[in-house]
Amino acid sequence: MTKTYRPLFMTVGVCLVLLSGCISTPERHGERIMDPVPEQWSTITDRTVERVTDGWVDTFHLPILTDMVREALNFNHDLKAAAARVEIARANVRIAGAPRLPQVNFSPDFRHGRFGTFDSDIANENYSFMEVVFNLSWELDIWGRIRASQEAASLDSIAVETDLQGAALSLAARTAQAWFELIEAGLQETVASQSVADRRMLVELVRGRFNRGLTPGLDLGLALTDLANAEAQLAEAHNQVQMTARRLEVLLGRYPAGELKAQLPLPALPSTLTAGVPSELLNRRPDIAAAMERLRAEDQRFISANLALLPRITLTGTGGTRSNSLKELTQPGALAWNVGTGLLQPIFAGDQLQGEIARNRAAVTEAMENFQQTALEAFREVEQALAAEERLSEQEHALSDAVKHAHANQQMAVYAYRHGFTTILTLLDSFRGTLMAQSAHLTVKRRLLTNRIDLYLALGGTI
Repeated sequence: MTKTYRPLFMTVGVCLVLLSGCISTPERHGERIMDPVPEQWSTITDRTVERVTDGWVDTFHLPILTDMVREALNFNHDLKAAAARVEIARANVRIAGAPRLPQVNFSPDFRHGRFGTFDSDIANENYSFMEVVFNLSWELDIWGRIRASQEAASLDSIAVETDLQGAALSLAARTAQAWFELIEAGLQETVASQSVADRRMLVELVRGRFNRGLTPGLDLGLALTDLANAEAQLAEAHNQVQMTARRLEVLLGRYPAGELKAQLPLPALPSTLTAGVPSELLNRRPDIAAAMERLRAEDQRFISANLALLPRITLTGTGGTRSNSLKELTQPGALAWNVGTGLLQPIFAGDQLQGEIARNRAAVTEAMENFQQTALEAFREVEQALAAEERLSEQEHALSDAVKHAHANQQMAVYAYRHGFTTILTLLDSFRGTLMAQSAHLTVKRRLLTNRIDLYLALGGTI
């Protein structure tokens, strides 16, 4: 080895020794990062078993719901935009890996001019020439710096594809929930309409007693006020129907014309529920999987930033032909070329390289924290949905009884008022109580359904 090359190889050797301890790819496992993970959910029900429910849309046994979810997945514009982001990410992988291949540029040129002076006694001479030149540049990725950068882009691409899967699951869930909300809105509209009819009957009852001198005018005034309030509630119910319909139409990719109708009863809650164990969630949820891929991508960027400290070896070449005649341009005598190699060893770059290493180290820490936060939020969503289902079931049973009692109380109040055994206030309270109980019961039945969908989504269940 000559003295000329000895410092160069010593520099490379020192760099390799310094970097050998910090450029290895770390092994990332969700269970190790989140250790300890409980063996079972803290909220245990007799319906929580070993395997997660797949194909949750079909568990409601509503063909129209299945059709709507399919329509949303095919035509929703947000989902199409997410699919386009996948294509962008895949293109970025190709761009990141492009420096690993030779870069060749081709540049033909033609020039025409004149030799001479401004002295008219000296003849000027025209000239022209043509040339065809190419340039070649190729960095030899000996240390894997470019490869690590491309791997980071590839992992980002996988994360974006996983985001698309999560977006599809979320869209299916929002579509189903919006459909159930539209059904509830229609039922609330029916209840409010019946309440207005009941209040009108009540006004006629009070007016008849008032005309016979059995009831003071105040009773009639209170009955008319109650009727006006019921009509206002009916108008709000109409408004809720049109708003929910338009929101669902946008999810389906339709123009929000408010034409969707849902004159159906709310379906029964599916009896089977499978939740698996918490550790399975780390591999099943798309958002957790995407967070893990982004963490691995930051690991690769950190490696690439460290490898930027090592020498870069490039091959360069130029060649082409030049002639003042198009015919001679293709002759072997007009051909010229030259090939060379170069080595670039960063020594001082204004702290730029060290700054990039520090930035990428911080990015790895950020991605690690994001992964843990995403996993914790996923655990919370499952635990919360499991607990909410138990409480909502208890509430639904209680409100079902309340509706029965409210109907009975209303009938007894009408009888008692007609025979002068009770006051108008008691009668009006019985009508309001019936409306409130019916409305609350419909709402909690719908919340049970939407909460079940939240649980399916939290568990990462497939559509």
